Amino acid sequence: MRMPPLRRPARPQADAFEEFQATALFCNRCRQAQPVRERLLLVLPDGELREYLCAACGTSLGSRRSSGGAPLVVG
Repeated sequence: MRMPPLRRPARPQADAFEEFQATALFCNRCRQAQPVRERLLLVLPDGELREYLCAACGTSLGSRRSSGGAPLVVG
């Protein structure tokens, strides 16, 4: 009996992972994956720049740039 060929799953679209937030990253100082806190560094005309900090020791673990919607105007 001959088996039908396996169907490959459809490839995800390129924009399927436009933006995501990390919940844990590897910390070199703690020597293990740790939960992270996110801190806003800059508000830019086309988005925001945020930094990931280790929740245990406060070491900077990386950053991400998000393209947000309309900027918040106070005044």
